[in-house]
Amino acid sequence: MGAIVSKRWLLARMFEPDIVIVDCRFQLGEREAGYEAYLEAHIPGAVYLDLERDLSGPVGPFGGRQPLPDRDAFVQTVRKAGIGNDSRVVAYDDQGGAMAARFWWMLRYLGHEAVFVLDEGFQSWQEAGFPVTADRKVVVPAYFEPRLRPDLVADVAQVQAKLHQQGVVLIDSREAPRYRGETEPIDAVAGHIPGAVNLFWKDNIAADGTWKSADQLRERFAVYAEGAEEFIVYCGSGVTACSNVLALTEAGFNSVKLYAGSWSDWISYADNQIATGEE
Repeated sequence: MGAIVSKRWLLARMFEPDIVIVDCRFQLGEREAGYEAYLEAHIPGAVYLDLERDLSGPVGPFGGRQPLPDRDAFVQTVRKAGIGNDSRVVAYDDQGGAMAARFWWMLRYLGHEAVFVLDEGFQSWQEAGFPVTADRKVVVPAYFEPRLRPDLVADVAQVQAKLHQQGVVLIDSREAPRYRGETEPIDAVAGHIPGAVNLFWKDNIAADGTWKSADQLRERFAVYAEGAEEFIVYCGSGVTACSNVLALTEAGFNSVKLYAGSWSDWISYADNQIATGEE
């Protein structure tokens, strides 16, 4: 099965003992909004993980706005959330799957394959009349042994080395005006990494709010897939790019890397080239 699961799939399994549900809701610029929404109502049994506190590390001069957390610290976060090596994990948000996809990628980076993203998110779950609660589950920590997957991540040096390299497709996941350098509401410099193509992450979602099918996603990436040996995906800070990583994986592509630091890391190096306009 794929990594996207439906509301009804989760409804039928939510109380099975190996299922762990993770609420990843987060609003950029409103740090506590996601947690407050979780306290108000969430899927029964869900634990909350915060993008900045749990799924990101401290910000430094390099590494981007939401750098990956220390590996050992994140392993402890996973264990405290009750996730063991045999757990089936379902993550959800209310941001089109972007935050949940970040967690999906991070758990896969630790070597855990049985991790899924809930299609449509919490609002759709609630509107369908499926159960919600304000009660917080007492979480029993689990033992999780990581098996790191370095093949899933790229750092700035790898991206630099592979610029314009044949067989490497570099994907910018941001909105087109940011990619073209016409506007930049968050980062200090506008533009994109030279050679990158623009595939906005929200275009993985159909008009009805569901994820597009694997066939539709393959069609979306088809023009870039011919001759492609590797995809490297980035966004502003390594969060929404995970949606495109998930989409590429669902479409059947195997060699897909996240540039974890993304644009905010790229521009922290004074010698890195910057492009604007269309490629």
